Amino acid sequence: MEEKAIKIQEVDIPAIEVKDVVKIYKLYDKPRDRMLEAFGFGKKQNHKLHYALNGVSMRINRGETVGIIGTNGSGKSTILKIITGVLNPTSGEVHVDGRISALLELGAGFNQEYNGIENVYLNGTMMGFSEKEIDEKLPSILEFADIGDYVYQPVKTYSSGMFVRLAFAVAINIEPEILIVDEALSVGDVFFQAKCYHKFEEFRKLGKTIVFVSHDLSSISKYCDRVFLLNQGNLLGEGRPKEMIDAYKRVLVGQYEVPEEPEENYLPDDGKMRRKAVQRSDGEVRESAETQKDSENRGLAGVQPNDDKAAGSTGKNTSALEYGTKQAQILEYYVTDDRGVRTTAILKGSTFTLHMKVRFSDHIPAPIFAFSLKNAIGTEITGTNSMIEKAFLESAEPGQLKEITFTQKMSLQGGEYLISLGVTGYNGDTFEVYHRLYDVLNITVVSDKDTVGYYDMESTVEVKDVKLY
Repeated sequence: MEEKAIKIQEVDIPAIEVKDVVKIYKLYDKPRDRMLEAFGFGKKQNHKLHYALNGVSMRINRGETVGIIGTNGSGKSTILKIITGVLNPTSGEVHVDGRISALLELGAGFNQEYNGIENVYLNGTMMGFSEKEIDEKLPSILEFADIGDYVYQPVKTYSSGMFVRLAFAVAINIEPEILIVDEALSVGDVFFQAKCYHKFEEFRKLGKTIVFVSHDLSSISKYCDRVFLLNQGNLLGEGRPKEMIDAYKRVLVGQYEVPEEPEENYLPDDGKMRRKAVQRSDGEVRESAETQKDSENRGLAGVQPNDDKAAGSTGKNTSALEYGTKQAQILEYYVTDDRGVRTTAILKGSTFTLHMKVRFSDHIPAPIFAFSLKNAIGTEITGTNSMIEKAFLESAEPGQLKEITFTQKMSLQGGEYLISLGVTGYNGDTFEVYHRLYDVLNITVVSDKDTVGYYDMESTVEVKDVKLY
């Protein structure tokens, strides 16, 4: 009985656990202020506190592939550096169980004067491998890097692409239990990126833990089991990739509540320096029921938002993510087939039309009507808008109601897809989101011929006899 209890306890140990981590930097207006404070001249405080991380907690389980997303300056790279031991937190705890291999800043851990092979041995030694062990791994490292005779040249002569090839080859060939990658894959060419993501798949099957930061939301959606969303040093939420990507898009347009600025030198009862802010769960991203009800009450007479009772039969998602200023509101949306009949099933190769009705409550100088289409795992496949298509470049006035239609041929493979809608525009140089509805419609593409990939190129195949002379 004792042995079983011990085994269960071991399984429950996470690969990485971050507990209430805070990272504070002191910012000075002038170098002179730093020097004066260092030597203790004057009683005036010459710095401001910048919270790179503010009480962030994460639990990453063994075998998970976890993504961390957020805007620039949100603390993504900082948390990775703290996990790998490159930085120490101001307060909080980090526990790591397993051998880590990290690919952080380009060239971190490389000696610019050494050649490629010398740097492989340098990195391997730093990770605890003997020279004999590195000898055994060297062929696979060089084969993966595939930079030819450049391995004999000083790395200071390498291009950024060659640099990341060698660094990634070393990182993944030392048999890590935990792989941490920070945006490095965006540097290599498309062939190298494909090779790296193939390696990700191999690692996942082997039960390795992967943590990576990327602005490539398609990769985050495809490879991650869970995603953490950071903003201005705060953890806004964690959850499934689709939910967190939708919340991130809301942050990008400034329609996600941002925590208040810190009170400098604020010390809670536990003695830890921390910004006064509340971490939000992913459930709080959604509009409140009261707000949605209020939106419905503002509808025009005779034109109401989509009826929830009919939602099931028309492929409508009643719990879709919705946000915007509501100066323009999408009241109705549906899909019709090539005969003009409302439907949720579209025959591959046929023409279909997406409809939406929009009511304006304010003057909008140049509204942009848009739709995008995702697959079931959240990868955006295609989409367009009225500005791209140069279809509507006029202004809209209060009280106006407009119907917008997008008509196109269905070339996607058979399967389930989700449609998102939006009304946006520019107020001067400021991008505004008036109303966005994510994943509000589900459509099924019916096909008797599915080719490779997302869509059919409609190739014409011809085979001819060739005369032999």
